[in-house]
Amino acid sequence: MRILTLFQIVAIVQLTALSHRACAQSALPTQIANPLNSTSLIDAGYREMYNLDFSGAHVAFQQWERSHPEDPLGPTSEAAADLFWEFNQMHVLESDLFMDDDKFFYRRAAPDPQVKLRFEQEVARAENLATQRLERTPHDGNALLAKVFDAGMEADYAALIENRYFASLAEMKQSGRLAQTLLTYSPSCYDAYLAIGVENYVLSLNPAPVRWLLDLYGAETNRQTGIERLELTAARGHYLEPFARVLLAVAALRANDRQHARELLQGLVQEFPKNQLYARELAKLQ
Repeated sequence: MRILTLFQIVAIVQLTALSHRACAQSALPTQIANPLNSTSLIDAGYREMYNLDFSGAHVAFQQWERSHPEDPLGPTSEAAADLFWEFNQMHVLESDLFMDDDKFFYRRAAPDPQVKLRFEQEVARAENLATQRLERTPHDGNALLAKVFDAGMEADYAALIENRYFASLAEMKQSGRLAQTLLTYSPSCYDAYLAIGVENYVLSLNPAPVRWLLDLYGAETNRQTGIERLELTAARGHYLEPFARVLLAVAALRANDRQHARELLQGLVQEFPKNQLYARELAKLQ
């Protein structure tokens, strides 16, 4: 019995690199509370990444690292850009793969070995910096967030790039546990809710016997909880807010709610006009 169905969403879930500002919202707004802006280098890097301009993203992240050499979110963000580049090259983020499990799991594409090496080096560097900060300040928000992200990215690479789905479960669960720890000390760090939301939503879509095994493993498999956490990040998040909208669009498609999916994608197309993937996915719904 295989664990499948939306494991590819983990690709979208874990791309997190949160600033202190992203952990300071308080009230549910009627529009995006804390959108990416053009004055922050790390914001600029994520905006370029969402626009599929990966070289521009790396330039911005490297500039951020030079001015914040002890912040683990710098190398974490670099690793995110490399992972997202690989997803784009391997067409992981396209809806045809999201909606067709067999098509996704039987795809044949080879990752770039140089990108993999750089990705592993960036994650290791981020982990070292995060560990050092946590030794000085046990509840350091950026360090915990970097660790949430690093565990999620390693799960993503195992499952989505190397097709090692069962091997990715431990890292996926570790990311969820770290997110819960972070939220204990900073419950308004809304991007962190995405890791919990994905774990619940993605794993809830498996058949009942698989969910039973996952429950024994300690995984969270409540679909409604998953949707609620995704909506929370979409409403209040920062770096992961666009990804939360993508996830909700996929969930809407799987629920045959094409109108809601269309509305979500329209917003993404307007915000990230250079990302032709969002435009192509929206065109499929016209």
